[in-house]
Amino acid sequence: MRLEKIKQALSSLAVTDEIEVVKTIPAPPAAEGEEQAKPTEVKEKVPQLMLFTPDYAKKGFHLDVKVASADVVQAAQLLIDQEFFLEAITGVDWIKEGQIEVVYDFNHWQTLCRVVIRTRTDRSQPEVPTISAIYSGANWHERETHDFFGVNFTGHPDLSPLLLPEDADYHPLLKDFTA
Repeated sequence: MRLEKIKQALSSLAVTDEIEVVKTIPAPPAAEGEEQAKPTEVKEKVPQLMLFTPDYAKKGFHLDVKVASADVVQAAQLLIDQEFFLEAITGVDWIKEGQIEVVYDFNHWQTLCRVVIRTRTDRSQPEVPTISAIYSGANWHERETHDFFGVNFTGHPDLSPLLLPEDADYHPLLKDFTA
C-alpha cells in the first residue's frame, strides 16, 4: 500500500525518456505464383516514464525513480512526508555520456520499503540542489559526494571538504582521475 502511494506521488516528477522500439509489420499474403515478401521493421521513438519497480530480491530496493535535478527537493519532501529516512547519497560518473548521476537511497521507518531517486547533471559543471534543509543528515552525504565526484549542491550551507584534505582540488572517484 505504501509503495503504491509513493509510486503515485513520484510519478508526477519522474523524467520521461524516449526509447527506440522496433515494430515488425507483417507482409501481405503473396499472390499465387509470387514470392512471399518479408516483414518490414519500423523503428520509432516512444516516451517511457523512468519509474521502475524492480525485483527486490535481485536489486535490493522496491522503487527506482529518475527525476530532473530541479525536482530532487520536491521528491525528498514527498518521501519525508511519508516518513522515509535518508540512507545515503552517492555519485556515478558516466564519463562517456558526459554526466554525473547523483543517487539518493531512502528507506521507511516502520516497514521495509526502499526507494532510490536518481538524477543526472552535466559532468563539466555538476550541480544539484541540496536537500539538507529537508534531511539534515544530507549535509554530510552531500559533502562526501562533493569531495569524491565534484557535485556542487546549490544552497548547501558548507561544502568544505569532509574526507579530503582542505586544499584538495581533485575528485578521486571521477573515472579520469589520476593520482
